[in-house]
Amino acid sequence: MSERSATFHPTTPSTRSERLVIVGSVLMVIAILGIVAFLLVRERANAELSASRSAANIVQLIEADVLRNIELYDVSLLGLIAASRREDLMHVSPQIRHLALFDRATAAPYKGDILLLDQQGNVVADSASREPMKGNFADREYFQSHVNNSDPGMFISRPFRSRLANNEWRISFSRRISGAQGEFLGVAEAAMRLSYFEQLFNSLNIGPDSSISLINKDGILLAQVPRLGEDLTGSDFSSRPNFQRIVKEGNGSFSSVSSRYQDQRLYTFSQVGNLPLIVIVALSGAEVFASWQRTALVVSLATIALCACLLWLTWLLCRELRLRHHAELELAQLAATDALTGLANRRTLDQTLRHEWFRAQRSGKPLSLLMIDADHFKAFNDRHGHQAGDEALRAVANVLRTHVRRPADLVARYGGEEFSVVLPETDMAGAQQIAERIREAVEQLPPIDGTDSPITVSIGISTWNACSDINLEVLMFAADKALYQAKETGRNRVVAL
Repeated sequence: MSERSATFHPTTPSTRSERLVIVGSVLMVIAILGIVAFLLVRERANAELSASRSAANIVQLIEADVLRNIELYDVSLLGLIAASRREDLMHVSPQIRHLALFDRATAAPYKGDILLLDQQGNVVADSASREPMKGNFADREYFQSHVNNSDPGMFISRPFRSRLANNEWRISFSRRISGAQGEFLGVAEAAMRLSYFEQLFNSLNIGPDSSISLINKDGILLAQVPRLGEDLTGSDFSSRPNFQRIVKEGNGSFSSVSSRYQDQRLYTFSQVGNLPLIVIVALSGAEVFASWQRTALVVSLATIALCACLLWLTWLLCRELRLRHHAELELAQLAATDALTGLANRRTLDQTLRHEWFRAQRSGKPLSLLMIDADHFKAFNDRHGHQAGDEALRAVANVLRTHVRRPADLVARYGGEEFSVVLPETDMAGAQQIAERIREAVEQLPPIDGTDSPITVSIGISTWNACSDINLEVLMFAADKALYQAKETGRNRVVAL
């Protein structure tokens, strides 16, 4: 049997529907993942922005407090310088002179000693006692700075260990005392305990892995909370890339990896007024994004579960569509196939013959039709029974399948013991060759089991070509007529009209 009569070609709409369902589901999954990813990225940016704003508020709070206290120190220094220039104070009692020199220094928190030094660095006046201590501070950084620099502005020193109080860390604020001609007369100096900054920083809750630092513009660390290990006060951070960026930008915020702790941190920083001090809040990335990470994990798992369920439902739907499509194919094939022989049935024959007829009309190529009838079949059926008759018809059908091989050809059961073969693009000579081979092959079939009667067929042929002036009905009538002549002239033969 030809490939065309053996296989029912699947229709494309079902395949297209299945593909549309799959493509639609995949696009929906991609859209869901894209939307969720966008929202998570936006929430991460919001978390970073919120942390940056909180850190900026902390920086502003620290900056204001530090600036206010340093201004108190500066006021004390200016008052000390102004009082030291009054000649009348040299003739009053030490108690009154002490009050006049240092009355404005008493309000400064965490203050150290406030000293008035002469040209050689010797202590002239001391806020701690009416009688000045015996000491010389000419070797201190602040003293040397004022000796070599005529700028009357306040100088903030690097951190140093105090010689007077338990070797604690301090910084000093100092101003140069100049004469009428600008000559160097001495230094007014006030010390601050760095524990002040630690107390201030500890009052702010920023998380155990985050830090607050005060550093001068030369990269020297003045204070840091928490210390996270060893005491780094006085350490030089000027070569660190993050510090160089902070100095360059002045104030702002950025995210970077800590060169010391090797973790992601959000740095927020600002210069303290016009002073050479910088406040830095370094928030741990793990702490900043901890809440977001928990939310992202839950949302991601829920989204993955949702997408997996969607793809699973899509697979179930496609499977049902495929099963339904296969069932429809089977039903369509059953409707187009003869149940006894497995050949195409009469309905399929009529549809195919009409299709090939119009195709031949368009192309001008010949179309041949074979009408085949099993000889004396009624007598064979009556003699050997219907079961043997059915076996005989199946045997003839198998011969037809064997000798009609082209995909475009069609073998069909016309009805009863009659068969038809449609041969597109086949002229009369080609049709006769095929018909003769079929007749000979049937004639050589062995007897059906339980019978002793050979099976033969008679075949009628009609052909349309471009020179013919007939229609489809005439073509079929001519094939029937040729078959009738084959029977009338002795059967087991081929007749062409």
